[in-house]
Amino acid sequence: MPLADLPAIIRFLDVAGIAVFALSGALLAARLRQDFVTMAFFALVTGVGGGSVRDLLIGAPVFWIRDPLVAPTCLAVAVLAWLTPHRWWQGQLLEWADAVGLSAYAVLGTVKALGYGTPPVPAALMGVITGCVGGIIRDVLAGQPSILMRRELYVTAAALSSALAVAGALLSLPNEIVWPVAALAGFTLRGASIHWSLAIPAYNRIAES
Repeated sequence: MPLADLPAIIRFLDVAGIAVFALSGALLAARLRQDFVTMAFFALVTGVGGGSVRDLLIGAPVFWIRDPLVAPTCLAVAVLAWLTPHRWWQGQLLEWADAVGLSAYAVLGTVKALGYGTPPVPAALMGVITGCVGGIIRDVLAGQPSILMRRELYVTAAALSSALAVAGALLSLPNEIVWPVAALAGFTLRGASIHWSLAIPAYNRIAES
């Protein structure tokens, strides 16, 4: 379903999630003391990167190209980041907001992939891609360690939301129940990682070989 055709509350949350991701990209450019053009580019790439890759992979029209609100939202966020002191955005507030966007986007990406006839396991991976790839592109462009190279529970949280969304669809459970529960599960796992610094154990078999 195109973004513009979503129910009003879902559309609001969708655009709000894009704005949060875009803000994380703009703030990284600000921390690196880049100019406004770079900041706007980082905001756009981070905001739409995951959804764009998903759409290309499942053969759907790239969502933000046809939607009149997405790109202006990313650019407006870049302007906001440019005009405000960086200290306003320090602390964990943005991390928690990002956790909301991550879990919600993992569910939305999975649901869209299923709607285009993608099999269950690839559909779940499309949800992970939707939630995570924008941040990965941002980090690679900035020369920063990617979220894939950090042990924190980030991709894992997206995978949990995606897997639950697929499971609910396979069991023919009501979307009104499955989608919020799947998003809440991913958010809870990501929130636990933020609060308690949880991480997956690293591989440690090299010394034994």
